Amino acid sequence: MIPTYEQIMLPFLEKLQDGKVHKLSDLVDNLSDDLNLTEEEKRTLLPSGKQPLFRNRVGWARTYLSKAKLVEVVKRAHFKITDRGLKVLQDKPHEISAHYLTQFQEFVDFITPKAKGDETRLKISGQTPVELKKDSGESPQESLEYAYLGLKTELSNELLSLVKDGTPAFFETLVIDLITSMGYGGSRRDAGEAIGKSGDGGIDGIIKEDKLGLDIIYIQAKKWENTVPVKEVRDFAGALLSKKAKKGIFITTSGFPKKAYEYVGQIEPKIILIDGSRLTELMIEYNVGLSVAQVYEVKKIDSDYFEET
Repeated sequence: MIPTYEQIMLPFLEKLQDGKVHKLSDLVDNLSDDLNLTEEEKRTLLPSGKQPLFRNRVGWARTYLSKAKLVEVVKRAHFKITDRGLKVLQDKPHEISAHYLTQFQEFVDFITPKAKGDETRLKISGQTPVELKKDSGESPQESLEYAYLGLKTELSNELLSLVKDGTPAFFETLVIDLITSMGYGGSRRDAGEAIGKSGDGGIDGIIKEDKLGLDIIYIQAKKWENTVPVKEVRDFAGALLSKKAKKGIFITTSGFPKKAYEYVGQIEPKIILIDGSRLTELMIEYNVGLSVAQVYEVKKIDSDYFEET
């Protein structure tokens, strides 16, 4: 199991107790070995897929330790322990957590929100420690990404419900909007004229793969309440073969059985199956039927700016 960023803080600090300057990438590698991470755990990514999860947690452990002045940044991605950090190790703590770090005023200043409309940070009066919310051990970036995924899942479920409640004509319009938003079908007018007009052997429409029409894609778009029978997929494949077509897309509001995916993986022409879940994912990705409610910018350090010349 991948340790939390709080569980990493003590072994991170112990790695620096020799007083030498250590490179962050080396610390990540050494800590992953010391903590007996498997190769699979080392490769596990954040929900965004942009960074290894363990690397992210080591980074946040380093951030918290440096804000508490237990670690100092010598230069970009290079660190060493401070006198305060050495003293902490001499006290032999069982663990170092965010709550443990609240004994240091610099860390309290870091985690305490600013007063609204005031540039000065709120101060903690007396010796009362900051109350930190106990969480699952996720780093702040992880928490943000998981919260985003939760909102996205709720949105996806609501979208699918609305699509299922819509009329067949609405579903046809949705398919046209989605396909053109993804760059297929030529113009929207071309796609609108192509879809819903065929009705030929299980084919609901024919669209251009690109704006020039160098290739075409056959479409089957059906609202289903229950899982789509494999027979429907086979009939669609047969219709494509009769047209000597190379590519097809089968879109539904429900789902496909495992045998359907196995079947399309073994045949020519190439058929892409888009179930209700995938349909809403694409709608969210291409903003079909959606508007942006709020944008939160998450910024990071521009390393090139601080690169020594």
